[in-house]
Amino acid sequence: MSDGSTVEGRGRLEDAVRRAAVTCYASEGIYPPTLAYLEEHYGVQVDESRYTVFYEAFAENLMPDITVVENEGA
Repeated sequence: MSDGSTVEGRGRLEDAVRRAAVTCYASEGIYPPTLAYLEEHYGVQVDESRYTVFYEAFAENLMPDITVVENEGA
């Protein structure tokens, strides 16, 4: 049962980060440069004890590469 909820939680977080990045692009004309920017300006919340988010922005006009992984022992 926990495997399903883990995958679901990870997927929800990844979707939330993607939606926030797209919202930023729509309202500001650029993709956010960092995950911290999304947290500060768009209300994204990451439980860092449970998940690690890899957020790699290449250019202001290209969708960042976003990957969420569950931390060991979480």
